[in-house]
Amino acid sequence: MKEQETAAAQALRLVTTRFPHALGAALGGSAAQGRATPTSDLDVAVLLPDSDSSRREVIRHDGRLAELFLNTLADVPEFFEWDRARRRGTVLFIHAEGLPLTDPHGHLARTRDRARAVLAAGPPELTPAEREHGRYALTCSMDDLVDTPPADRYEQLSLADHTLREAAHLLTAHHGAWTGIGKWLPRRLLTADPERGRSLLDGHRAVAERADPVPLATAAEQVLDLLGGPLREGYSHRWRV
Repeated sequence: MKEQETAAAQALRLVTTRFPHALGAALGGSAAQGRATPTSDLDVAVLLPDSDSSRREVIRHDGRLAELFLNTLADVPEFFEWDRARRRGTVLFIHAEGLPLTDPHGHLARTRDRARAVLAAGPPELTPAEREHGRYALTCSMDDLVDTPPADRYEQLSLADHTLREAAHLLTAHHGAWTGIGKWLPRRLLTADPERGRSLLDGHRAVAERADPVPLATAAEQVLDLLGGPLREGYSHRWRV
């Protein structure tokens, strides 16, 4: 709780110093959840007047790295839709679940309500083409992982990473849940499907610690079974001209 309060105070100083014209700001990410380390960066969403411009900046303030998601009020709806289309909802989660830092005119509260509504609706479903491509990509990486000798550790570890990412993408999509990257991948995965998500993560760990690909391949095949099974021969993809 102390670290959370410290992070919030630093973020507020950043906003008031660099963006005195801000119409609202919120602190998100690990810092807002009390899970940050003293060196973790600050994820800060800032609402700006329409006379300004929407952008993303990474700065250092008070000796701490900060990633800033800056949006004008007029750009918020379009940006939220773009964030939803990625199925990660990075800025949506900052506004929906973050700690309010300043909200002099109520714009932040209204933006929070909009973000929560978008998150509640969920990410877009995979198109049939995306679903089939995902099945094929996961099948390929799973097969290659099993076929790679443990002595080829660089290749084995790279394949394990790809298998985990592809499986997580499909599993979260199957549940209509949000996905993530980096440290947010396991968090979102376990939220979407605690049992299968943990099997994937434990399998990935088995490759890293014991060079054993079987648990991860087994977990990946369980994900594929939800979507129609592995896809090898018969896959077809048309290129757009």
